[in-house]
Amino acid sequence: MEAIVCKFGGSSVADENCIRRIESIIRADKRRRYIVVSAPGKREADDQKITDLLYLCHELADQGLDIEEPFHIIRNRFLDIARGLKVGLDIESILDEIYRQIKGGASSDLAASRGEYLSARLLADYLGGVFIEAAEVIKFQAEGRIAGITYELVAEQLSEEHLYVIPGFYGSDANNKIRTFSRGGSDITGAIVARGVGASVYENWTDVSGFLMTDPGVVDNPRPMQAVTYREIRELSYMGAKVFHEEAIFPVSEAKIPINIRNTHRPEDPGTMIVHKREIKEDIIAGIAGKPDFSLIFIEKFLMNRERGFGRRLFGILESHGISFEHAPTGIDTMSVVISDEELQDKAEIVMDEIKRVLSPDRIELFSGLALIATVGEGMAYRPGVAARLFTALYESGVNIRIIDQGSSEINIIVGVKSEDYSRAVNAIYHAFC
Repeated sequence: MEAIVCKFGGSSVADENCIRRIESIIRADKRRRYIVVSAPGKREADDQKITDLLYLCHELADQGLDIEEPFHIIRNRFLDIARGLKVGLDIESILDEIYRQIKGGASSDLAASRGEYLSARLLADYLGGVFIEAAEVIKFQAEGRIAGITYELVAEQLSEEHLYVIPGFYGSDANNKIRTFSRGGSDITGAIVARGVGASVYENWTDVSGFLMTDPGVVDNPRPMQAVTYREIRELSYMGAKVFHEEAIFPVSEAKIPINIRNTHRPEDPGTMIVHKREIKEDIIAGIAGKPDFSLIFIEKFLMNRERGFGRRLFGILESHGISFEHAPTGIDTMSVVISDEELQDKAEIVMDEIKRVLSPDRIELFSGLALIATVGEGMAYRPGVAARLFTALYESGVNIRIIDQGSSEINIIVGVKSEDYSRAVNAIYHAFC
């Protein structure tokens, strides 16, 4: 029988009504047998996320301060959910034990993971499902990567014809100590479970009906994405689009398991499919994403191309100051490096001086106040004139391009513009293709 893994985010488990909605979604399709849950999120704008409160409890306990006030909020949230759902689980005893653990010096990871743990325990009891302790099946290697044995453990412990509920966000290391993923890591848990059980699809349920082609805060009413490839979503995530936890792509992409982004509050909406390969019809591009706050170091030196080790020495200077770069457009006698302002911080002057001393350039300049915009789409590789359409749109909107970078894969074109031109540029590109 085909199986579907469903991951429900924090907004989907925020209160008892949300959980009843989850139940109707699960009961609507018998293939939905593997459920991964986050900790309860906000119920309204001024509410607090459970995970934030747990981190606060740990921080206070670590300083020898009282955790009673924030933990009281946590306790009441879970007790309200339990009473509303009329579960038989002794949630008070579990909460008491978690309180003692945090007061007793539990690690930050253990404290933060308890929101997901409690969500899964409650949901399993309410649905009559089997609770699976994530720490027993999701194993971290020393450097923080997922151990290969994880997929075997998942397949082994979730092999029966049951409804399983698994907490997201955490696993354990070789010493069986709780380890968490980065924030939003329940997406990764869902992907791991999907690969482990060989799911036909991984449904990621949240509070939006899939992804939009660009930021609705910049472009009015952008079109939704019907389908996007793993590669496209990686590019969009990298350029700042808040779409999907990028580490959650790898487990399912290797197994070519599609991801379906769905809306818990509108389960009838088809959402967005993240797939290995999509059919290119009208949607030449998948989406547009961008980020502000970049700087560019421009270096010019005659016969640079004949000077062996020039690039190595330049990047060595950046490395010695703990700076990573985003892009490095080059010419015969020129080289530029694009660096986020967060990386560069107050090191610009000392870096520029060292480049002058070590590389003796004929000219070196620093350009700040730049924004990068990526136009992403697998279809760009098969349609002539895409770049011409993009650059014409920017020209006609009066936007000056400071940087152009296109990889040989032709899956994206990145342009750098002045920060004040960012919104105008994104709108111009969007309306040129949509």
